[in-house]
Amino acid sequence: MFADDGVIPNNPALPLVVYSEAIDCAAARDPASVIENVFKHHGWAGCWRNGIYAFVHYHSAIHEVLGIARGRARVQFGGETGTALDLAVGDVAVLPAGTGHRRLLATPDLLIVGAYPPQGEYDLCRSGPSDRSRALVSIPKVPLPETDPVYGPDGPLLRLWHR
Repeated sequence: MFADDGVIPNNPALPLVVYSEAIDCAAARDPASVIENVFKHHGWAGCWRNGIYAFVHYHSAIHEVLGIARGRARVQFGGETGTALDLAVGDVAVLPAGTGHRRLLATPDLLIVGAYPPQGEYDLCRSGPSDRSRALVSIPKVPLPETDPVYGPDGPLLRLWHR
């Protein structure tokens, strides 16, 4: 859980969930496809392949999942005063709407696969009063996902987020 730091709202009710070595894709010819297939199989779509922005940002109208397909990264979650975590191939981070995040360090070969649940609408917010005021209204209204992006309808995410 990350508190509102006055700049990045984070999520007042839902924790960041990180699954270490959740998806075995080390031997895959195309590890990003392995991760995409897992996410899609569990209803998380809109998959993209890229890195993570180096500036703090968040999504106020949708939850997001990030899977590491190649390389390693140190990612700070929770905004400027948040926690930095080292992520490697097969790790997955599930970010509730409002969770600030940015890349601090990465290997040159870093490849992230991201996706979103069907409920919600993609937006990109940065620190600033206009995004923040809108986000404080929209974050609590973001629907909870019906499935865990890695473990499906009975996954631990649902137990943690459906209190």
